[in-house]
Amino acid sequence: MERIICLLIGYVFGLFQTAYIYGKLHGIDIRNYGSGNAGTTNTMRVLGTKAGLIVLFGDIIKCILAIVVTGFLFNDNYPDMIYLLKIYAAAGAILGHNFPFYLHFKGGKGIAATAGLILAFHPYFIPVGVVLFFGTFFTTHYVSLGSLLVYAGFMIELVVLGQLGIFNMGQEHLIEMYIVAALLTVMAYYKHRENIIRLIKGEERKTYLTHKEKQERYGE
Repeated sequence: MERIICLLIGYVFGLFQTAYIYGKLHGIDIRNYGSGNAGTTNTMRVLGTKAGLIVLFGDIIKCILAIVVTGFLFNDNYPDMIYLLKIYAAAGAILGHNFPFYLHFKGGKGIAATAGLILAFHPYFIPVGVVLFFGTFFTTHYVSLGSLLVYAGFMIELVVLGQLGIFNMGQEHLIEMYIVAALLTVMAYYKHRENIIRLIKGEERKTYLTHKEKQERYGE
C-alpha cells in the first residue's frame, strides 16, 4: 500500500505541467509548437532561454518535492526501505509529467523531473549526473544525448552503490528498486526513440543557450 501511496504522491506533483502552464500564460499551447513536447528543450526553442530555464526549474522542483514529502511521511516507519519508496515517488512524478490525465496523457519526456530525482535521491548521484549531462551538452549541444547518458549513468551507479550497501536495504528491496529504475530508463529511451534515430543519422537538432552561440555555429 505504501508503494501505491508514494506513486500517487509523485503523480500529483508531476501533474504540475510547467511548460504547458507557462505557454498558456503566454497565449500558446506549447504542445502545438516545435517538437510538440511539453518540456524544457521545446520551451527554450519556442519561447527562449529564460522560459526554458523557468520550465526546467519547475519540473525539477516537483520531483524533489515528491521525494521530500515521501521521506517526511515514511522515513520513521520504513527506514529500511525509504530509498525504495523515494524512487516510487519519483517514478510517480515522472509519470505525471509524461502522462498527465487532464492533457489527454500528452506531456513531456521526463528528463527534467529525472534531474530532480538525481538531485534529491542521494548526494552521490549529483556529480556524475552533472558531469554526464553538461559535459555532453557543452561538447555536442545535443540535449537528448546528454539526457540518455544521464539515465544510463544513473542506472549503473544505482546498482553499484546498492550492492556496496549505501542504501542500507535488503537485497529484495534493492532488486525491486533496480527494477523500478530500469523501467524508468526503458521509458526514457522509448520516449526518445525518434531522437535516437536522428542521432544515429546525424540529423538531431542542436540546442544553444544564447543567440550568440547559434550565430557562431551557423554564421547567422
